[in-house]
Amino acid sequence: MAASIIETCHVACSANRTPNVVSWGRGGTVAFGTCNSVALYEPKERRVVALLNGHKGRVNAVKWVHKKDNASERHVVSGGSDNRIILWEAQPGKFVQSVECKGHTGPVNAVDAVYLEDSKILIASSSSDSTVRLWLCSDDKEVECLHNVSFGSSFMMDVSLALLPGTGVPILACGGDDSRVHLYVQESGQLQKAMSLQGHEDWVRGVKWACTGDELLLASCSQDSLIRVWRLCAKSGTDTHTEDDHTVIKMKEDVFEVKDRGMVSRFAVSLETVLAGHENWVYGVSWQPPVYKGGELQQPLILLSASMDKTMIIWAPEEGSGVWVEQVRVGEVGGNTLGFYGCQMSPDGSMILAHAFHGALHLWCKDQDKEGGWRPGVVISGHFNAVQDLSWDPEGEFILSVGSDQTTRLFTPWRKQDSKQATWHEISRPQIHGYDMQCLAMVGRFQFVSGADEKVLRVFQAPRNFVENFASISGISKEKLLQSSGSASLPEGASTPALGLSNKAVFQGDLVPKTTEEEEQFSSISDQYQESYFHPLSLTEPPPEDHLLQNTLWPEVQKLYGHGFEMFCLASDSTKTLVASACKASKAEHAAVLLWSTATWRQLQTLPYHTLTVTQMAFSPDTKFLLAVSRDRTWSLWRRKLPTPENPEPSFSLCAHTAKDTAMHSRIIWSCDWSPDSKYFVTSSRDKKVIVWGPCLLENSEEPVFPLEIKPCSSILDVEDSATAVAFCPSLCSDRSYLLAVGLECGQILLYRWRPGQVGVSGSDWISGGGTDNLQSHTLAVKRLRWRPRAGRAGLENSEMDGPSDTERKLEEKSFWVQLASASADHSVKIFNINKQAL
Repeated sequence: MAASIIETCHVACSANRTPNVVSWGRGGTVAFGTCNSVALYEPKERRVVALLNGHKGRVNAVKWVHKKDNASERHVVSGGSDNRIILWEAQPGKFVQSVECKGHTGPVNAVDAVYLEDSKILIASSSSDSTVRLWLCSDDKEVECLHNVSFGSSFMMDVSLALLPGTGVPILACGGDDSRVHLYVQESGQLQKAMSLQGHEDWVRGVKWACTGDELLLASCSQDSLIRVWRLCAKSGTDTHTEDDHTVIKMKEDVFEVKDRGMVSRFAVSLETVLAGHENWVYGVSWQPPVYKGGELQQPLILLSASMDKTMIIWAPEEGSGVWVEQVRVGEVGGNTLGFYGCQMSPDGSMILAHAFHGALHLWCKDQDKEGGWRPGVVISGHFNAVQDLSWDPEGEFILSVGSDQTTRLFTPWRKQDSKQATWHEISRPQIHGYDMQCLAMVGRFQFVSGADEKVLRVFQAPRNFVENFASISGISKEKLLQSSGSASLPEGASTPALGLSNKAVFQGDLVPKTTEEEEQFSSISDQYQESYFHPLSLTEPPPEDHLLQNTLWPEVQKLYGHGFEMFCLASDSTKTLVASACKASKAEHAAVLLWSTATWRQLQTLPYHTLTVTQMAFSPDTKFLLAVSRDRTWSLWRRKLPTPENPEPSFSLCAHTAKDTAMHSRIIWSCDWSPDSKYFVTSSRDKKVIVWGPCLLENSEEPVFPLEIKPCSSILDVEDSATAVAFCPSLCSDRSYLLAVGLECGQILLYRWRPGQVGVSGSDWISGGGTDNLQSHTLAVKRLRWRPRAGRAGLENSEMDGPSDTERKLEEKSFWVQLASASADHSVKIFNINKQAL
């Protein structure tokens, strides 16, 4: 029953900033580590289908365990900074934690796994404790550590496992900071070192085996910008005599012997080729997965590499000569980002994927129309650090979020021409900052104020280019949107000067290209360098990362000065005329709330009461009250005075508060929110308590009561963990009760129904509506919860519903479904569909 109340609509997240963290399965699913979870992403559906939560530290390495027959995998293995390795197993409809390998004393940075002949799984792991370990996982969920190889003071950056051709003997390749590739074979229960392959001149970053029939190929890549491919083949007994023949020029071979079931096999390793083409560290190599040809599996000789020079290259031997050459090079241009950490190829070789330093996934698809051409594909994106705050736009069509990764991102639903389901995507990155972002407030539809770890507030307004692209992606009419955003004076776009923090507006006239005569007469040095990197986009689908980095910024229209310390929280009222702001404070003089007018952006008032940081604020829906909660464990309620002819500007006065002796909360109050009818407000605290206070309005009266007798209206709800976020749903349940969501420090989100004065079956006025399960919950604290301002699910109302049942379905949509967005310290923004009827 509980499962049907909450369903996950969207997860916006990004890959961790480590090399081995993405793996593309043969079934088409991409697994990648995001914060402490493993995300399973379907590139065809363009959405995260599951999150595997089990690690207590960052996930650094993820690997599918490929089957011999190339079918969809049933196991995925992950290693994390909590020193553990987890093997996940597919159950009907979900993946569950199957085995846990404990033993490393440092973070695990690389894993690989193969099935042995008795269907047991052999896992290799490398860790920053300078060891590589081999683990054997049997069918009955038992795990044992078979071998532990110590490398002294060296670190192994990558490990790769394969079975030697013609035998069932595993061979392990390790590459590390001693610039060599070490090969180990397992025989008679011992792990023997077969040889070390020399040649790289800097740290080896990646090693990958590929099996081509009766031979193995090993690709290794290094910080010396080179890739080496080694060939390992079996030698028969007759091959030994030709070694004396000096007339034949051959590559140097290294030979080792392996005993397997009483037979001795000899294997030779030689250098196949050295691939030079990258201009910076090569972080990852990946072979194209085997494909079926004529009924049998064949390994294509196609190698993909990814480098810090922001390019990926596909290498393959030429038809006639067999010389390995560069076939395709794709990459990013511009932006101030570092390059790629790793690469993967889709099962059929038609798509390639890289992940970058800023967590973004970069996807390229083979162009059907153009032979040998590749084009960027639509892929998921998200913050790569804690998400601090989020807000819906007033119409509920898109979400803005800010995070400690110094970005502000805008997500909206997008429906591809031929697909039934809308998926959420980032279509704009209005602000890329130099400080960690902390808070934001929407002012109207296309304007917002944001605060970062600096004393200034910045106001941004959407440019014309964004409004046009948002119209074409969301399917809302452009004219309607331009009217609501006051289109006459809108700039085209924005760009950030080379050393600045402020996004400067770019107008239509700035986009006119210079003529050749003008270019010849440089009046100053600065004319040689382009001031604006903005190029107008015409989007029909969500843009790739390099566009988001420089072509979707919003111009900054105002800076607000007045606070003495870093910004902490913001709020705006429903008429979009006022913004309240507060900063970090350890003294009463800095803890005051400042009020700003959105018409003039002047400071209207200072509201002093609290003695420590105000943690959150909220204007009541009828805009008559402002509520603030603080680290000093109290709340304060401010009432708007009626405007007089002498004093037409809004002003507020303190009308109720709790003091040290009357405070019900014994720890910091993290969050607050108003009921949709402005009658009650709720506070949530680190002391695990959630309390509803009121009444601010009398029954059936629109005007506030004076003097205000505000006291707890609910029993104290104990949620058994620090309550870091709370939110009232704007629409009531069918029995006229209020619906609340409470976010906890452990990452879970709980739903409760509450009605003043009613006592439920349990003897409490709180009726639990369930919560997110382990797969839906965040893995770290929930930072902010926001309900969609209107009922229904975003992206479904403006779709062309067909047939006579159209209006019925729209009504059903509105009365059944509400959406809740959550921001968390685990780098993710999640959107949940909540079924009110099921409650």
